[in-house]
Amino acid sequence: MLAYTLRRLLLIIPTLFGIMLINFVIVQFAPGGPVERVLAEIQGQASGATANFAGSTDNLQSPGTTSSGDLSSKYRGAQGLRPDIIADIEKQFGFDKPAPERFWQMLKNYLRFDFGESYFRDQKVVDLILEKMPVSISIGLWTTLFTYLISIPLGIRKAIRDGSRFDVWTSSAIIIGNAIPSFLFAILLIVLFSGGRYFDIFPLRGLTSPGWDAMNWGARIADYFWHLVLPVASLLIGSFASLTMLTKNSFLEQVKQQYVITARAKGLTQKQVLYGHVFRNAMLIVIAGFPSAFIGIFFTGSLLIEVIFSLDGLGLLGYEAAINRDYPVVFATLFMFTLLGLIMQIVRDLTYHLIDPRIDFEARDL
Repeated sequence: MLAYTLRRLLLIIPTLFGIMLINFVIVQFAPGGPVERVLAEIQGQASGATANFAGSTDNLQSPGTTSSGDLSSKYRGAQGLRPDIIADIEKQFGFDKPAPERFWQMLKNYLRFDFGESYFRDQKVVDLILEKMPVSISIGLWTTLFTYLISIPLGIRKAIRDGSRFDVWTSSAIIIGNAIPSFLFAILLIVLFSGGRYFDIFPLRGLTSPGWDAMNWGARIADYFWHLVLPVASLLIGSFASLTMLTKNSFLEQVKQQYVITARAKGLTQKQVLYGHVFRNAMLIVIAGFPSAFIGIFFTGSLLIEVIFSLDGLGLLGYEAAINRDYPVVFATLFMFTLLGLIMQIVRDLTYHLIDPRIDFEARDL
Protein backbone atom coordinates (compact mmCIF):
# COMPACT_ATOMS: atom_id res chain seq x y z
CA MET A 1 0.00 0.00 0.00
CA LEU A 2 3.01 2.32 0.26
CA ALA A 3 3.31 2.78 -3.50
CA TYR A 4 -0.46 3.30 -3.79
CA THR A 5 -0.41 5.90 -1.01
CA LEU A 6 2.48 7.77 -2.62
CA ARG A 7 0.72 7.83 -5.98
CA ARG A 8 -2.47 9.15 -4.39
CA LEU A 9 -0.54 11.83 -2.51
CA LEU A 10 1.19 12.91 -5.70
CA LEU A 11 -2.17 13.04 -7.51
CA ILE A 12 -3.35 15.63 -4.98
CA ILE A 13 -1.05 18.20 -6.60
CA PRO A 14 -2.49 18.21 -10.15
CA THR A 15 -6.04 17.71 -8.85
CA LEU A 16 -5.79 20.67 -6.50
CA PHE A 17 -4.09 22.77 -9.18
CA GLY A 18 -6.83 21.99 -11.71
CA ILE A 19 -9.66 22.82 -9.30
CA MET A 20 -8.07 26.11 -8.26
CA LEU A 21 -7.31 27.07 -11.87
CA ILE A 22 -10.84 26.38 -13.10
CA ASN A 23 -12.42 28.38 -10.29
CA PHE A 24 -9.93 31.23 -10.73
CA VAL A 25 -10.78 31.46 -14.43
CA ILE A 26 -14.52 31.40 -13.69
CA VAL A 27 -14.11 34.24 -11.19
CA GLN A 28 -12.33 36.38 -13.79
CA PHE A 29 -15.41 36.27 -16.02
CA ALA A 30 -17.96 36.64 -13.22
CA PRO A 31 -19.71 40.03 -13.14
CA GLY A 32 -18.91 42.35 -10.27
CA GLY A 33 -15.94 42.17 -7.95
CA PRO A 34 -14.30 43.88 -4.98
CA VAL A 35 -13.29 46.90 -7.09
CA GLU A 36 -16.85 47.39 -8.32
CA ARG A 37 -18.12 47.06 -4.77
CA VAL A 38 -15.85 49.80 -3.48
CA LEU A 39 -16.75 52.01 -6.44
CA ALA A 40 -20.41 51.51 -5.60
CA GLU A 41 -19.69 52.53 -2.01
CA ILE A 42 -17.90 55.66 -3.19
CA GLN A 43 -20.74 56.55 -5.52
CA GLY A 44 -23.26 55.96 -2.73
CA GLN A 45 -24.96 53.05 -4.49
CA ALA A 46 -24.46 50.46 -1.74
CA SER A 47 -25.43 50.41 1.92
CA GLY A 48 -22.66 50.72 4.47
CA ALA A 49 -18.96 51.35 3.91
CA THR A 50 -16.89 48.24 3.47
CA ALA A 51 -13.49 49.57 2.52
CA ASN A 52 -11.11 52.37 3.42
CA PHE A 53 -11.96 54.20 0.22
CA ALA A 54 -15.67 54.33 0.99
CA GLY A 55 -15.33 56.83 3.79
CA SER A 56 -13.39 59.46 1.85
CA THR A 57 -15.26 60.63 -1.21
CA ASP A 58 -14.06 64.25 -1.31
CA ASN A 59 -12.21 65.41 -4.41
CA LEU A 60 -12.73 62.09 -6.17
CA GLN A 61 -14.20 63.69 -9.24
CA SER A 62 -12.18 65.68 -11.70
CA PRO A 63 -13.56 69.22 -12.12
CA GLY A 64 -15.60 69.60 -15.24
CA THR A 65 -15.20 65.97 -16.35
CA THR A 66 -17.68 63.17 -16.76
CA SER A 67 -15.31 60.43 -17.85
CA SER A 68 -12.17 58.95 -16.37
CA GLY A 69 -10.61 57.38 -19.42
CA ASP A 70 -9.76 53.74 -19.95
CA LEU A 71 -9.85 52.76 -16.28
CA SER A 72 -13.41 53.96 -15.81
CA SER A 73 -14.56 51.98 -18.83
CA LYS A 74 -13.43 48.76 -17.15
CA TYR A 75 -15.78 49.04 -14.18
CA ARG A 76 -19.45 49.75 -13.82
CA GLY A 77 -20.04 52.85 -11.70
CA ALA A 78 -16.57 54.31 -12.27
CA GLN A 79 -17.67 57.13 -14.54
CA GLY A 80 -16.75 60.52 -13.15
CA LEU A 81 -13.96 59.28 -10.86
CA ARG A 82 -10.34 60.24 -11.32
CA PRO A 83 -8.20 57.48 -12.88
CA ASP A 84 -5.67 57.64 -10.06
CA ILE A 85 -8.38 56.83 -7.52
CA ILE A 86 -9.44 53.77 -9.52
CA ALA A 87 -5.79 52.74 -9.91
CA ASP A 88 -5.30 52.98 -6.13
CA ILE A 89 -8.31 50.77 -5.52
CA GLU A 90 -7.01 48.23 -8.04
CA LYS A 91 -3.64 48.23 -6.30
CA GLN A 92 -5.28 47.71 -2.91
CA PHE A 93 -6.86 44.48 -4.10
CA GLY A 94 -3.95 43.42 -6.30
CA PHE A 95 -5.88 43.87 -9.53
CA ASP A 96 -3.15 46.08 -10.97
CA LYS A 97 -1.31 42.87 -11.95
CA PRO A 98 -2.22 40.50 -14.81
CA ALA A 99 -4.43 37.53 -13.95
CA PRO A 100 -1.72 34.86 -14.54
CA GLU A 101 0.66 36.67 -12.20
CA ARG A 102 -2.02 36.93 -9.53
CA PHE A 103 -2.82 33.20 -9.87
CA TRP A 104 0.80 32.09 -9.52
CA GLN A 105 1.33 34.40 -6.57
CA MET A 106 -1.77 32.95 -4.91
CA LEU A 107 -0.48 29.39 -5.39
CA LYS A 108 2.93 30.31 -3.94
CA ASN A 109 1.27 31.79 -0.87
CA TYR A 110 -1.07 28.82 -0.48
CA LEU A 111 1.87 26.41 -0.48
CA ARG A 112 2.94 28.19 2.73
CA PHE A 113 -0.70 28.22 3.93
CA ASP A 114 -0.61 31.99 3.71
CA PHE A 115 -4.15 32.95 2.66
CA GLY A 116 -3.79 36.68 3.12
CA GLU A 117 -6.43 38.95 4.63
CA SER A 118 -10.11 39.34 3.94
CA TYR A 119 -10.94 42.28 1.69
CA PHE A 120 -13.80 43.55 3.79
CA ARG A 121 -13.45 42.04 7.27
CA ASP A 122 -10.01 43.44 8.15
CA GLN A 123 -8.97 40.05 9.50
CA LYS A 124 -6.63 37.26 8.41
CA VAL A 125 -8.37 34.53 6.44
CA VAL A 126 -6.76 31.80 8.57
CA ASP A 127 -8.18 33.41 11.71
CA LEU A 128 -11.62 33.59 10.10
CA ILE A 129 -11.53 29.91 9.13
CA LEU A 130 -10.38 28.82 12.59
CA GLU A 131 -13.07 31.00 14.18
CA LYS A 132 -15.92 29.53 12.10
CA MET A 133 -14.71 25.92 11.90
CA PRO A 134 -16.00 24.71 15.32
CA VAL A 135 -19.61 25.42 14.31
CA SER A 136 -19.36 23.44 11.06
CA ILE A 137 -17.49 20.59 12.72
CA SER A 138 -20.10 20.46 15.46
CA ILE A 139 -22.96 20.17 12.96
CA GLY A 140 -21.13 17.60 10.84
CA LEU A 141 -20.02 15.49 13.80
CA TRP A 142 -23.45 15.22 15.42
CA THR A 143 -25.13 14.57 12.08
CA THR A 144 -22.67 11.77 11.32
CA LEU A 145 -23.08 10.28 14.80
CA PHE A 146 -26.88 10.21 14.64
CA THR A 147 -26.72 8.90 11.07
CA TYR A 148 -24.74 5.89 12.26
CA LEU A 149 -26.97 5.40 15.31
CA ILE A 150 -30.03 5.23 13.05
CA SER A 151 -28.62 3.54 9.96
CA ILE A 152 -26.81 0.60 11.54
CA PRO A 153 -29.73 -0.77 13.63
CA LEU A 154 -32.13 -0.07 10.75
CA GLY A 155 -29.88 -1.78 8.23
CA ILE A 156 -29.48 -4.83 10.48
CA ARG A 157 -33.22 -5.02 11.00
CA LYS A 158 -33.84 -4.79 7.24
CA ALA A 159 -31.32 -7.57 6.62
CA ILE A 160 -32.96 -9.85 9.19
CA ARG A 161 -36.41 -9.21 7.72
CA ASP A 162 -35.34 -9.03 4.08
CA GLY A 163 -38.35 -9.05 1.77
CA SER A 164 -40.88 -8.49 4.55
CA ARG A 165 -43.38 -5.63 4.80
CA PHE A 166 -41.02 -3.86 7.19
CA ASP A 167 -38.22 -4.02 4.62
CA VAL A 168 -40.48 -2.73 1.84
CA TRP A 169 -41.99 0.25 3.66
CA THR A 170 -38.70 1.30 5.27
CA SER A 171 -37.04 1.16 1.85
CA SER A 172 -39.83 3.37 0.48
CA ALA A 173 -39.37 5.83 3.34
CA ILE A 174 -35.60 5.90 2.79
CA ILE A 175 -36.04 6.59 -0.93
CA ILE A 176 -38.47 9.43 -0.24
CA GLY A 177 -36.23 10.90 2.45
CA ASN A 178 -33.21 10.70 0.20
CA ALA A 179 -35.11 12.53 -2.54
CA ILE A 180 -36.01 15.49 -0.30
CA PRO A 181 -33.31 18.21 -0.34
CA SER A 182 -32.02 19.10 3.11
CA PHE A 183 -32.72 22.80 2.66
CA LEU A 184 -36.34 22.11 1.68
CA PHE A 185 -36.86 19.90 4.73
CA ALA A 186 -35.23 22.62 6.86
CA ILE A 187 -37.82 25.14 5.64
CA LEU A 188 -40.60 22.67 6.43
CA LEU A 189 -39.25 22.20 9.97
CA ILE A 190 -39.10 25.95 10.47
CA VAL A 191 -42.71 26.34 9.34
CA LEU A 192 -43.86 23.53 11.64
CA PHE A 193 -41.71 23.89 14.76
CA SER A 194 -39.94 27.24 14.79
CA GLY A 195 -42.71 29.80 14.79
CA GLY A 196 -43.24 29.75 11.04
CA ARG A 197 -46.95 28.97 11.25
CA TYR A 198 -47.83 26.22 13.72
CA PHE A 199 -45.56 25.65 16.74
CA ASP A 200 -42.80 27.75 18.25
CA ILE A 201 -40.76 25.07 20.02
CA PHE A 202 -37.21 25.32 18.70
CA PRO A 203 -35.01 28.39 18.14
CA LEU A 204 -34.40 29.62 14.63
CA ARG A 205 -30.96 31.19 14.85
CA GLY A 206 -27.52 30.23 16.12
CA LEU A 207 -26.28 27.40 18.33
CA THR A 208 -26.71 29.15 21.67
CA SER A 209 -29.17 31.53 23.30
CA PRO A 210 -28.38 35.06 24.50
CA GLY A 211 -26.81 34.90 27.94
CA TRP A 212 -25.37 31.42 27.31
CA ASP A 213 -22.10 32.32 29.05
CA ALA A 214 -23.97 33.10 32.27
CA MET A 215 -25.71 29.70 32.38
CA ASN A 216 -24.52 26.76 34.45
CA TRP A 217 -23.04 23.74 32.64
CA GLY A 218 -26.26 21.75 32.65
CA ALA A 219 -28.23 24.62 31.15
CA ARG A 220 -25.51 25.24 28.57
CA ILE A 221 -25.58 21.64 27.36
CA ALA A 222 -29.37 21.59 27.20
CA ASP A 223 -29.47 24.90 25.33
CA TYR A 224 -26.80 23.73 22.88
CA PHE A 225 -28.67 20.53 21.97
CA TRP A 226 -31.97 22.43 21.85
CA HIS A 227 -30.50 24.61 19.09
CA LEU A 228 -29.05 21.56 17.29
CA VAL A 229 -32.36 19.74 16.81
CA LEU A 230 -33.59 21.39 13.61
CA PRO A 231 -30.26 21.75 11.75
CA VAL A 232 -29.22 18.16 12.49
CA ALA A 233 -32.68 16.83 11.63
CA SER A 234 -32.52 18.69 8.30
CA LEU A 235 -29.21 17.05 7.42
CA LEU A 236 -30.30 13.63 8.62
CA ILE A 237 -33.21 13.33 6.20
CA GLY A 238 -31.06 12.43 3.23
CA SER A 239 -27.80 11.28 4.78
CA PHE A 240 -28.66 7.85 6.18
CA ALA A 241 -30.06 6.20 3.01
CA SER A 242 -26.77 4.94 1.55
CA LEU A 243 -25.41 3.88 4.94
CA THR A 244 -28.57 1.94 5.78
CA MET A 245 -28.50 0.04 2.50
CA LEU A 246 -24.74 -0.56 2.86
CA THR A 247 -25.31 -2.08 6.30
CA LYS A 248 -28.15 -4.24 5.03
CA ASN A 249 -26.24 -5.54 2.01
CA SER A 250 -23.14 -6.16 4.09
CA PHE A 251 -25.15 -8.30 6.54
CA LEU A 252 -26.88 -10.18 3.75
CA GLU A 253 -23.53 -10.99 2.18
CA GLN A 254 -22.09 -12.26 5.47
CA VAL A 255 -25.16 -14.36 6.27
CA LYS A 256 -24.48 -16.46 3.15
CA GLN A 257 -20.91 -17.27 4.23
CA GLN A 258 -19.88 -20.76 5.29
CA TYR A 259 -18.94 -19.74 8.85
CA VAL A 260 -22.54 -18.66 9.49
CA ILE A 261 -23.88 -22.00 8.30
CA THR A 262 -21.36 -23.74 10.57
CA ALA A 263 -22.35 -21.59 13.55
CA ARG A 264 -26.01 -22.42 13.05
CA ALA A 265 -25.18 -26.11 12.72
CA LYS A 266 -23.54 -25.93 16.14
CA GLY A 267 -26.87 -24.92 17.64
CA LEU A 268 -26.22 -21.20 18.17
CA THR A 269 -29.28 -18.97 18.37
CA GLN A 270 -30.08 -16.38 15.72
CA LYS A 271 -29.01 -13.60 18.08
CA GLN A 272 -25.68 -15.30 18.83
CA VAL A 273 -24.97 -15.82 15.14
CA LEU A 274 -25.84 -12.24 14.18
CA TYR A 275 -24.11 -10.36 16.96
CA GLY A 276 -21.37 -12.84 17.83
CA HIS A 277 -20.17 -13.59 14.31
CA VAL A 278 -21.88 -11.65 11.53
CA PHE A 279 -21.88 -8.21 13.17
CA ARG A 280 -18.11 -8.04 13.62
CA ASN A 281 -17.40 -8.85 9.97
CA ALA A 282 -20.28 -6.94 8.43
CA MET A 283 -19.44 -3.73 10.28
CA LEU A 284 -15.87 -3.54 9.02
CA ILE A 285 -16.77 -1.89 5.75
CA VAL A 286 -19.29 0.42 7.48
CA ILE A 287 -16.90 1.60 10.19
CA ALA A 288 -14.13 2.14 7.66
CA GLY A 289 -16.35 4.60 5.81
CA PHE A 290 -16.77 6.90 8.81
CA PRO A 291 -14.11 9.48 7.75
CA SER A 292 -15.54 9.88 4.26
CA ALA A 293 -19.12 9.98 5.63
CA PHE A 294 -18.22 12.80 8.00
CA ILE A 295 -16.47 14.79 5.28
CA GLY A 296 -19.40 14.23 2.92
CA ILE A 297 -21.90 15.59 5.44
CA PHE A 298 -19.50 18.36 6.43
CA PHE A 299 -19.16 19.57 2.82
CA THR A 300 -22.52 18.96 1.20
CA GLY A 301 -24.82 20.06 4.00
CA SER A 302 -23.14 22.95 5.73
CA LEU A 303 -23.73 25.75 3.24
CA LEU A 304 -27.51 26.00 2.89
CA ILE A 305 -28.29 24.74 6.39
CA GLU A 306 -25.97 27.31 7.97
CA VAL A 307 -27.50 30.06 5.86
CA ILE A 308 -31.08 29.02 6.68
CA PHE A 309 -30.46 28.71 10.43
CA SER A 310 -27.96 31.60 10.63
CA LEU A 311 -25.21 29.36 11.97
CA ASP A 312 -21.90 31.21 11.97
CA GLY A 313 -19.81 28.45 10.40
CA LEU A 314 -17.71 27.87 7.31
CA GLY A 315 -20.75 27.42 5.08
CA LEU A 316 -22.17 30.82 5.98
CA LEU A 317 -18.68 32.35 5.75
CA GLY A 318 -18.24 30.99 2.23
CA TYR A 319 -21.70 32.17 1.19
CA GLU A 320 -21.13 35.71 2.46
CA ALA A 321 -17.66 35.79 0.89
CA ALA A 322 -19.10 34.80 -2.49
CA ILE A 323 -21.86 37.42 -2.25
CA ASN A 324 -19.38 40.14 -1.21
CA ARG A 325 -16.72 39.01 -3.73
CA ASP A 326 -14.27 38.50 -0.88
CA TYR A 327 -11.94 36.43 -3.05
CA PRO A 328 -9.24 35.61 -0.45
CA VAL A 329 -11.90 33.93 1.73
CA VAL A 330 -13.55 32.20 -1.25
CA PHE A 331 -10.33 30.67 -2.57
CA ALA A 332 -8.94 29.84 0.87
CA THR A 333 -12.05 27.88 1.87
CA LEU A 334 -12.10 26.18 -1.53
CA PHE A 335 -8.43 25.23 -1.14
CA MET A 336 -8.86 23.88 2.40
CA PHE A 337 -12.07 21.96 1.62
CA THR A 338 -10.56 20.39 -1.50
CA LEU A 339 -7.31 19.46 0.20
CA LEU A 340 -9.09 17.99 3.21
CA GLY A 341 -11.48 16.05 0.98
CA LEU A 342 -8.66 14.54 -1.08
CA ILE A 343 -6.71 13.55 2.02
CA MET A 344 -9.77 11.96 3.63
CA GLN A 345 -10.33 9.85 0.51
CA ILE A 346 -6.84 8.42 0.98
CA VAL A 347 -7.52 7.87 4.69
CA ARG A 348 -10.73 6.04 3.76
CA ASP A 349 -8.90 3.69 1.40
CA LEU A 350 -6.17 3.00 3.95
CA THR A 351 -8.78 2.33 6.62
CA TYR A 352 -10.53 -0.16 4.35
CA HIS A 353 -7.23 -1.98 3.80
CA LEU A 354 -6.27 -1.98 7.49
CA ILE A 355 -9.64 -3.36 8.56
CA ASP A 356 -9.89 -5.86 5.73
CA PRO A 357 -6.50 -6.72 4.09
CA ARG A 358 -8.40 -8.50 1.32
CA ILE A 359 -9.22 -5.04 -0.09
CA ASP A 360 -6.05 -4.37 -2.05
CA PHE A 361 -5.99 -1.04 -3.86
CA GLU A 362 -2.38 -1.68 -4.80
CA ALA A 363 -3.47 -4.18 -7.43
CA ARG A 364 -5.94 -1.76 -9.01
CA ASP A 365 -5.22 0.79 -11.67
CA LEU A 366 -5.78 4.39 -10.74
